Amino acid sequence: MLVRVSANTAKPVPSQLRELARQDALWNELKYRGGSKLFGQAEPADYVYQIREGAVRTYKSLSDGRRRIGAFHLPGDILAVENCKVHRFTAEAIVDTIVWFAKRRSLFARLAKGDILAANHVRDLVTRTLEHIENHLLLLGRQKSLEKVAAFLLEIDRRLGQPEVMVLPMTRRDIADYLGTTLETVSRALSSLQEERILSFQGTSHRKIVLHDRSKLAQRATSA
Repeated sequence: MLVRVSANTAKPVPSQLRELARQDALWNELKYRGGSKLFGQAEPADYVYQIREGAVRTYKSLSDGRRRIGAFHLPGDILAVENCKVHRFTAEAIVDTIVWFAKRRSLFARLAKGDILAANHVRDLVTRTLEHIENHLLLLGRQKSLEKVAAFLLEIDRRLGQPEVMVLPMTRRDIADYLGTTLETVSRALSSLQEERILSFQGTSHRKIVLHDRSKLAQRATSA
C-alpha cells in the first residue's frame, strides 16, 4: 500500500536529498505503510530510493523458506543502487515510512553529464550505504551471540544519533534474521544486558531502549 504525499505538506527532507530534488524534478515522495513492499526480489530495478522517515528492511528469501535480512535502512540512507536490471533483494517498510524516489536512468544521466554537485551528493550517500554493509559483515564475523547483539545495538545507536531513548523500528525476529541467529538467542542476550544494568526497556513492546553504559556495552561487543 503506498500513498502519494503532497509536497506542500511535507516536512523538510535531508539536505543531500533536498539538493538532489532541486536539480531533478523527477524526484517524488511516497508513503508506505508498515509491512508494505517497496519492491521485490527479481523485479525491475528502475528506481533509486532514499529513506526520509521510518525504516526499511532488505532481505532475500532462501530456498528453505527462511529470510535473511541484509540491511536495515534508516532516515538518510539510500537503497536500490543496483548494477543490474533487476533487484537482488526485497525491500519492505518495517513501520510507516516516507521515501523519496527517482528514475535511476534519469538520475545517472545527470551524473554522466558532469553534474559535479549531484555526483558528490550521490557519492556520499552510496559511501554511507557501503559503510553499513561493511559493519554488517564485521558484525556477522563475531563468534558469540552476545557480542553480535551488543555490536548491533551500538551500530543502531550511532546511526540514530545516540538518543536518550533508542526506539528500535525492527522486531527481535528482524534482529535475529539480520544477525543470523534465533529469536530466543536475541532475547537471552538482551535480558543478559538488562541484568547487567547496561540497558533498560521502556514500555511493553521492549523496542524503547535506554543505554545506561555505552562503554560497557562496547566491551561486551568485543569480549562477551
